[in-house]
Amino acid sequence: MTVLTREVLEQSSLADLHALAGELAVDGFRKLRREQLVDTIVERRGGDASADTRSADAPSADDEGQGGRRRRRGGRRDEERSEPTSTDVVSLTDEDEDDRPRRRRRRGGDESAESPRDERRGREDRAPREDRDRGPREDRAPREDRDRGGRDDRDRGGRDEEGVTVEGVVAIGQNGSAMLKAQDGSEVYVSAGQVRRCELVDGDTVSGPTRTARRSERYPSLIRVETINGAPADEAATGTRFEELAVVRPTELLAIETQDPTVAAIGWLTPLGRGSRAVIAGPHAAGKSEALRRLGVALNAIDGLELLPVLVGVRPEELGDWKDSGLTPAVALDLSVGPDARAKAIDEVVDRGRRIAARGGHAVLLIDTLDGLGEGAARRILAAARKLQDGGSLTIVATREAPAGGESTVIRLDAALTTTGRFPALDLAASGTLRPELLVGEEGAAAIAAARQELQQV
Repeated sequence: MTVLTREVLEQSSLADLHALAGELAVDGFRKLRREQLVDTIVERRGGDASADTRSADAPSADDEGQGGRRRRRGGRRDEERSEPTSTDVVSLTDEDEDDRPRRRRRRGGDESAESPRDERRGREDRAPREDRDRGPREDRAPREDRDRGGRDDRDRGGRDEEGVTVEGVVAIGQNGSAMLKAQDGSEVYVSAGQVRRCELVDGDTVSGPTRTARRSERYPSLIRVETINGAPADEAATGTRFEELAVVRPTELLAIETQDPTVAAIGWLTPLGRGSRAVIAGPHAAGKSEALRRLGVALNAIDGLELLPVLVGVRPEELGDWKDSGLTPAVALDLSVGPDARAKAIDEVVDRGRRIAARGGHAVLLIDTLDGLGEGAARRILAAARKLQDGGSLTIVATREAPAGGESTVIRLDAALTTTGRFPALDLAASGTLRPELLVGEEGAAAIAAARQELQQV
């Protein structure tokens, strides 16, 4: 059993005295001065508060005669001390001794620093008195902050209170997060993690509970996604893979209305359907990029289509032309970017179109250009286009100097007609759509054949 005298207590650190006072259940011990704290501890342990007032710096005869070790200021011991005989002895049980500050001897004889427990006590002693008396920081927060819909993570262990349930359409941002626009016009923040986990895409109708915005936030946040396009989120996330969904031929015509002669000729002579796989082909200066952009303007006027322009390997000035036409590219890379980066960017947008189609939507990818990617990469990208049975569709229209193979529609431009300003600039002999009767009927297909024959004779 270890013993402490008044002398030892007076030379102990304030952290040690507070620890002893706390174990002895001394009320308000943090407000007592050192001398009062020592007297109180001695009295609580059955000693005499007025006894043994020897100086801490002058060792007694008993100390020197018995070769004992006494404690200096700061807790170091110079020599062993025998059992004191004074009546003001304070005894510590083994449990109390475990709570005393300890020093371990490291290799080389140095004494280690205070234990983490002692350091923590020291920080508490150095903290402002009003902080200690008023309790934890979160308890001192203004009541209106604690009562808000989304309480602080420290106050609730990282859990948020659920607020009202909202439903709305999501719009994905460039950083991966999204904003949900509710039916009442309010907006709710959707984290990038939820977008990835639930594979959300632009236009998805999402519902779920929310929490109110915190002090540093502008919008309320969606706690979790419960439904996607009316179906439970779990079912939407674990549904059948896009590649395994049943595919049918395109039968729904994309009715293009435009005053542009070349685009009007494309819509009439080489009809496109939801799920078509089309390539605008032609040599340099045939006007492929211009035709694709004007086609995109016409398609953007059709309701129910999610238009995704993908510009990779194009001239920098063409990026501005697309934006001026009211078409914001999903990806915009100029011709300085290598083929690997182009293919990766296209694949990311193709995956986005697949998710839209798998959930019953209709996506149209306008890709300028597939040149420089190789035959295999171009065919792989075009192969993603399809019409799903009883579902959505993914349509791809891309530019390329020559068809890649496997297209359902080839739109061949004539460079001679383009450079001389004669429109429409279609090479009718090299252009056409497979099974046009599925899109425009038998009579429409016959009318197309007659028009093509008449134009070829001009």
